[in-house]
Amino acid sequence: MTESEDSVCLAYGRQVKELLNGCSPSEMLQDLWAIYSDSMAFQQEAGRNPRISDTFMTFRELVFFFQRIEGTKQ
Repeated sequence: MTESEDSVCLAYGRQVKELLNGCSPSEMLQDLWAIYSDSMAFQQEAGRNPRISDTFMTFRELVFFFQRIEGTKQ
């Protein structure tokens, strides 16, 4: 990794650490599921969303990310 890549990784790490200062990875996962569930319930009322598959992929990647973080803390 170059020095620039290292500094980006460190900056991302600091942001994740700050994000998780308020809650644990498992709490973040619970919140993500609540947000996604509410979003899907609203979607049924609101009608078609052409970006729904993109939304799901983002949600899925966030869930996987926090599951990996949760695994590293054990």
